[in-house]
Amino acid sequence: MAKSADAKNAEATRAFKTHLDLPKNTRTTVIALLNQQLADTFDLYSQIKQAHWNIKGKEFIALHELFDDLAERVLVVVDELAERATALGGTAMGTARMAAANSTLPDYPTDAIDGMAHVTALVDRYGKYAASTRAAIDTADEHQDMTTADLFTEVSRTIDKDLWFLEAHLQA
Repeated sequence: MAKSADAKNAEATRAFKTHLDLPKNTRTTVIALLNQQLADTFDLYSQIKQAHWNIKGKEFIALHELFDDLAERVLVVVDELAERATALGGTAMGTARMAAANSTLPDYPTDAIDGMAHVTALVDRYGKYAASTRAAIDTADEHQDMTTADLFTEVSRTIDKDLWFLEAHLQA
């Protein structure tokens, strides 16, 4: 039997007892925030791999390798977000199905074939993800969870740099 949206939300925000000195309402809010970013990050990872596997054209090898490097860095972020959610007493909602159900990123275009079509699609998704990561920094900061804000800041640095790598292919 499928779980209701309320049941799924309760799982995504529940906070187990911990000795961390953050109030439960802060932890609950930040766990939900981490799980949202986890869904988007895991989705971004899968979309980068989609580009990696399906790239065609004269830029094949350079972009194929770049996309693999990008995916590797994003996968590290997936793990860090999930572990922070559990460190706060939460449950990491990190399966592929959970990510697909909760990601705010647009679907990846299946008609992207040549290198620049993939780069353009990834630039769009990286831009959206960078914006949501900066908003997550603010939210964590507003809830006085400086550790999570710091994690999101580090993610932001990585994503911004990788967005630059992608956008450089489109700029002349």
